[in-house]
This record gives sequence, structure tokens and C-alpha cells, in this order.
Amino acid sequence: MVKPSHSTSHCKTLDAMVLRVIERKNPMSRTLLILFFAFALAPFSIDSFAQKESARTKNRRALVEMEHAFAKAAATKGTRDAFLEFLAEDGIIFQPAPVNGKKYWTARQPRKGLLSWEPAFADVARAGDLGYTTGPWEFRPNGPDDKPIAFGQYFTIWKKQSDGVWKAVLDRGVSTDKPFAANTLQFPSNDESSSSSQVDVAKGRATLFAQDGKFSQTSAVNGARTAFNLYLADDARVLRENAAPAIGKSASAALMPENGRALTWQPSAADISKSGDLGYTYGTFELNTRGVTLQRGSYVRVWKKHSGKWKVAFDVLSPDAQP
Repeated sequence: MVKPSHSTSHCKTLDAMVLRVIERKNPMSRTLLILFFAFALAPFSIDSFAQKESARTKNRRALVEMEHAFAKAAATKGTRDAFLEFLAEDGIIFQPAPVNGKKYWTARQPRKGLLSWEPAFADVARAGDLGYTTGPWEFRPNGPDDKPIAFGQYFTIWKKQSDGVWKAVLDRGVSTDKPFAANTLQFPSNDESSSSSQVDVAKGRATLFAQDGKFSQTSAVNGARTAFNLYLADDARVLRENAAPAIGKSASAALMPENGRALTWQPSAADISKSGDLGYTYGTFELNTRGVTLQRGSYVRVWKKHSGKWKVAFDVLSPDAQP
């Protein structure tokens, strides 16, 4: 706690004297002077609060700007070259199984058409090293003047590299029958204060990997809706094929298969932020009923710490071709 200096105390005494003199001459002046001092001092308290709260917001806005740069590159250079520029060397895309994105796009020839997208939501770990964005995408086969023929929602996980530059480490999306326009850009509204210390990342990855496996076991035993109701964060977001983005726990859980259909999954990898408050898993899933496989595919899941517990903040699941 910082104690007031002598000069600060002196100023307060002088202020009181000025108020007494003015009040004798004109009582209304006292009110005006109080308002003057209130507005004069307000910026200091506001700035102090902003300094405490702005670091994470700045990181989120920086990530959104990187996503905008990615989309702009796709418009000016083409989809292939944009992905080659913004993907990490070990970045993962799904075709439909997970593959190395750099190798995939390097092997493809450039093609005409415009793939465009716009971030509608973003979050970044407290350490500022891991984050994700999501929003609507559209594809126009002949360029920007053409009508879009395909729509969907994209989802990209970003990680700062050793040089401090954001790169996409995982890119996934779903298709929808109609477009869902981006609303005003949103950030999470429920940030929790937590320690600034860093965690053992390797240990944290193993813990999150095991948590995802436990989640699958709960789904197998109790049903997907019950399991997701247990593991979803209150502000969770879910993407599914041909469905509007679900926002909030109730809407997200409603997209899960009804109990009686067994949804299970097997995580392939996990990663977490240095601050240990944000992480992700991805892998493969199966949807079965009475021993018959209805769907197979891949999933990606973002986890976020809430009151010290991992909760699902974002979930995207997309089936392969019918088995």
C-alpha cells in the first residue's frame, strides 16, 4: 500500500481551504469546484483500472488483428499462399483426418475463388501465448464479385512461436446450409483473477489429456448430454455441421446426441498455455447405438480453467463420410 506523500497531503489541505473561501462568497461555486476536482482526478483512477485490465484485452485484439491479416492474405494472395504464410510448421488441418497443414497446402496448386471469414469471438490465455478465434466463413468460386455458394463457421487455434509471432496451430470448421453473419466481436466476460506464475506445461498437457479421456468415459456411461452438462462452461460455444453456433451451456448441450446414442472419443494430443488456464485437445470420435456405428470423425475442444477446474469452453465436432 502506497502512503500519501507530504506534497499530496499539502494539496489536499490547500483544496479544502479554497473550498471554504469560495463557499463563503458563492455556495454554488462549491458544487462546481467539487465537480471540477472529480473530473480532474477521475482519469487517474480509470487509467489505473485500465492498466490492470487491459493486458488480456490487448492480447485478444492483437490476435483478432492477426486473424484479419490472415483473411486479407487469402483475399489478395489466394487461400493456398495465405495458409502457407500463417500456419505454424507443425500446424494441423483436417482433410477430414488431421494432417500437417504446411505439407497439405504445399502439395496443392493455387486455385481461383475467394474463401473469406470474419472473427466473431476470441479468447487468449493469461500468459498471452495461446488463443483462438471463431466466426463465419463463405466461399465464392470466381472471386469477390461472385455470390457465395458455401457457408460455415471456422475455428482456429493460435500459438505464439519462439520469435513472438502468432501462428495458427490448428484450423477446423463446419459447413452450414445458410450463412450466419458475425455479430459484434465478443470476448469472454467472465475472466477470473489468478496467479501470474507459470506452470509445468508438460505435466499440464498430460493432465488435460487424461481429463479429456475421463470426459469420454463419462459420456459412454451416462450419455453425451449428461456428460456435456457436467463438463461445459456456462459460456461454452459449440459448432456442429448444418447448425447455428450454439452459445451458452443449455444451447450447447442441446446439440448433443440424445442419451441412448453413445458418443465417445479418443484424444490424440493436448497442449496448454504457460499460464495453465487455457488448453486444447483433439482426436477422433464415434457415435454408436446398439453396437452400430452411426458416425466417425474428428473433434477439437478448448478447455479453460474455472475456479481451478478444467471446463469445456469450445467444442467442434465434424463427421467423416458415413461409415
